[in-house]
Amino acid sequence: MCQYIETIRVVDGHVCNLAYHEQRMNRTRREVLGMMDRLRIADLLESVSLPMGCSKLRFVYDREGIHDLTCTPYAPRQINSLRLVCDNGISYPYKAEDRSVLDRLKKRQGDCDEILIVRNGHLTDTSYSNIVLYDGRQWFTPSTPLLCGTMRQSLLDSGRIREREINVADLTHYQQISLINAMIPLGEVVLPVSRIEPLEV
Repeated sequence: MCQYIETIRVVDGHVCNLAYHEQRMNRTRREVLGMMDRLRIADLLESVSLPMGCSKLRFVYDREGIHDLTCTPYAPRQINSLRLVCDNGISYPYKAEDRSVLDRLKKRQGDCDEILIVRNGHLTDTSYSNIVLYDGRQWFTPSTPLLCGTMRQSLLDSGRIREREINVADLTHYQQISLINAMIPLGEVVLPVSRIEPLEV
């Protein structure tokens, strides 16, 4: 049975971007599982004691409902280097628990901390985050992500980032890259574009 996950940032008991997570979960339930009823994550959390500090709230869902709810302390991974890896056939449009397509590419990261996936010449995502690039004035996110993340959509809707097509050759026009996902806000994990290793020949 296919299972899907939501991972949500909780800060001092506050659930971040809740509406975006509900929207993504219910879209997946509708488009993939064929379930038209809408679930409310807030209902799920009524019986949960949310801790202080920064925590990761995670649950699995499928046709049978929501399972395996956990809330654990969170600290971001240290990322100091990225390696470009190419896969023109990769597809990961829903946040599935089965990450085998991403795990396979992770094996090619070599001595870098993380991969940056290229599909048909376009920048997409790392194995666990969307990306945003800074050109000295503005932050831009590729218009070709593998997964449309909740943090990415929130930042687009607020106008803090803009979307554009970004090819590998365009990297020279940018100074910094920031990794973003539900747990990582813009600017928390940032490294110079010079720390991106080129595609394997």
